[in-house]
Amino acid sequence: MSRILVIGGAGYIGSICVEELLNAGHRVGVFDNLTEGHRKAVDMRARFFQGDLADAPVIKLALAEFKPDAVMHFAANALVGESMTKPEKYFRNNVCNGLNLLQAMHESGVKRLVFSSTCATFGVPERVPIDETVPQRPINPYGESKLLFEKILRWYGEIHGLKFVALRYFNAAGASEQFGEDHRVETHLIPNVLKVALGQKQAAEIYGTDYETPDGTCIRDYIHILDLAKAHMLALEARESTYYNLGTGGGTSVKEIIDTCRAVTGRDIPVIERPRRPGDPPRLIAASDRIRNELGWTPKHQDIRRIIESAWAWHVKNPTGYGD
Repeated sequence: MSRILVIGGAGYIGSICVEELLNAGHRVGVFDNLTEGHRKAVDMRARFFQGDLADAPVIKLALAEFKPDAVMHFAANALVGESMTKPEKYFRNNVCNGLNLLQAMHESGVKRLVFSSTCATFGVPERVPIDETVPQRPINPYGESKLLFEKILRWYGEIHGLKFVALRYFNAAGASEQFGEDHRVETHLIPNVLKVALGQKQAAEIYGTDYETPDGTCIRDYIHILDLAKAHMLALEARESTYYNLGTGGGTSVKEIIDTCRAVTGRDIPVIERPRRPGDPPRLIAASDRIRNELGWTPKHQDIRRIIESAWAWHVKNPTGYGD
């Protein structure tokens, strides 16, 4: 088993990857500044380092103390709308601070990285489903910042011998029994709809009902968080540096998500219809043939009802999230 340092391991996706790594027998450290993540989301079996990627000496100290075989990097600002008003925040944190991590890894002799990227690097895609050959043309600073970091990874590979895997995906969803989704600013559809069922919001919002889709609302690719965690763990075994898109091969519309939330919760969920948001493509679905063929990744939780059931169970158990 390996020693894995998870950057951003107190966040939604990172915390459940930490849990699954530990369940698989790995030794795990978590490095997080807790601005987006939660201390209670860090598995008690992991060693916790509180620090910021902006502070290069602190990163080097954590690497020196934990001595990881590999790093998983989840830490990023990830609000598309905010990136359109504060681009400097996204380039500084997602690119410059990420560069601090890479340089610290190089100086510490850590040669393997799994990077949590995004299908937002493709912008409005030329075709759907989106495979790795689709041109990357991001339409917001968030997607651009992730693409820039992917390019930096390639050069660190060529010059410094870094072995990396970048995983691109859209909508992480669901929960494990212990950890779930609790963002301080919640923009994701499923938790926001479930907040209505919990009585914490008055209505769910639909942005655009006139798209060229069967019910007029946007279709997105939802992947259960446990399947994402499995993909990150398999990426540790990749022999060569590469990029993988992660998708289930299908998609679910906004209206279908809301209807499924009604069925799962048994509660009324009022809806407010709003105009389209700029830059929202009708369908975004990622193809995952490459990672299926090369690493044997197969999503096991593709039923959207099961995904929402796991999220609902966690939110009912933790109605105020992590409470911090």
